[in-house]
Amino acid sequence: MANVCAVCGKGVTTGIQVSHSHIRTKRTWQPNLQRVRALVNGTPTRIKVCTRCLRSGKVQRAV
Repeated sequence: MANVCAVCGKGVTTGIQVSHSHIRTKRTWQPNLQRVRALVNGTPTRIKVCTRCLRSGKVQRAV
């Protein structure tokens, strides 16, 4: 899948944007994904990971 974190599965969320005049339109919230070289089963591969997983140390980065 395109916009999904490879670790926690965080993805696109949909909702409704409400303007000052109360006009309601659909909108999406995109996760903050970074393309990172990480160790997956001992081999370095490129995966998309959200910044929360990177910051909390759930990802072992490849050097």
